[in-house]
Amino acid sequence: MRPKRVRGSGYKMVNMGELFAYTRIRNPNMDLVPMSTREIKQYKLIPGDLLFARQSLVAAGAGKCSIVLETPEITTFESHIIRVRLNKEKVEPLYYYYYFKSPQGNASVQSLVMQVAAAGIRGGELAKLQVPWPDLAVQKKTASILSGYDDLIENNLRRVKILEEMAQTLYREWFVKFRFPGYQKVKMVNSPLGKIPEGWQIKNLFELADVTYGFPFKSSLFNVNREGIAVVRIRDVLDGQSATFTAEDAPDKYIVHEGDFLVGMDGDFHMGFWAGGTAFLVQRVARFRPRGDVGRYGLALALKEPIEHFNKTITGTTVAHLGDNHLRTINVMMPDKKLLKVINDILEPLLDLQLNIRAKNKNLRQTRDLLLPKLISGELDVSELDIKIVNDKLQDQQ
Repeated sequence: MRPKRVRGSGYKMVNMGELFAYTRIRNPNMDLVPMSTREIKQYKLIPGDLLFARQSLVAAGAGKCSIVLETPEITTFESHIIRVRLNKEKVEPLYYYYYFKSPQGNASVQSLVMQVAAAGIRGGELAKLQVPWPDLAVQKKTASILSGYDDLIENNLRRVKILEEMAQTLYREWFVKFRFPGYQKVKMVNSPLGKIPEGWQIKNLFELADVTYGFPFKSSLFNVNREGIAVVRIRDVLDGQSATFTAEDAPDKYIVHEGDFLVGMDGDFHMGFWAGGTAFLVQRVARFRPRGDVGRYGLALALKEPIEHFNKTITGTTVAHLGDNHLRTINVMMPDKKLLKVINDILEPLLDLQLNIRAKNKNLRQTRDLLLPKLISGELDVSELDIKIVNDKLQDQQ
């Protein structure tokens, strides 16, 4: 693993953050690191590589498996990750990715976890792990069925991304460039934030929103068996869904509902709207609910720039921390009520559409997860099914 002082140029590197954020890795933004020719040859990733988390502060996180689907650029991985490269002439990597996501496969990896200061697994032990080896055609058919659900989920996420970009473009045009309808007739006046349109106001974030910080749940009581209530961790903010549950109780004020805007207060300060049903807010995640005439999407877009500014300027010993003292310095430009209604009438339907798409993804995930153990165990026999194989695309792109 390269220290941070040498990062910033070179080749892409999968960190633990990407491993937990993307179960199917398709060339997302990553840190860049220098590598020698020898290191490229030894540590370069190719499509079909399985990546396992070597360590995690939570036992359930150790051994977490992701698969590399695309490597249009030379990409490597950090030392807290174990790479497993399978023989594609004998096995379908996507099948084994889904195997390790199944209860059976996850249990086999968890049997290797050693709980010391942090939960962890060793590459040598992982290599000795006994796994099922069905006929290659069965592997490919099983992977095709399950991958079909994930492809739909990813397509829906791309639709959400387009809607987000539409909203951000509109917000920048009206609230940064001040090119809103009728702007030519509006006088610009001085304000603490510079020139703003006459009739607009500068208000503090806490005048516009109710801000709630999460409850200090015991991570040792978290589970992935859907026991209790879902909890929103920092890693869940971007996706708007959670696979972590707790039987621990908390006051109602920490409950998160569909459409709540959330910000992770550590690391990269991820921001996103919740779409995972009723859940509890954990410590180091903040919830923002608009007051009065302020719209949900308008509030979120107004927070984006100052939060990103803090992300670039706050430094800590190991990780950046966003605090109440930072949030209380955020001041936001508010238009007059007439323009506020116009922007809300445009943005709120865009948000509702995004939430509807995310709800569809939730159903797709639930169906996939219901089929997953039945397919992997062979309870659902696919050997005689006429299924188009779509997974022969895991070819090295270098």
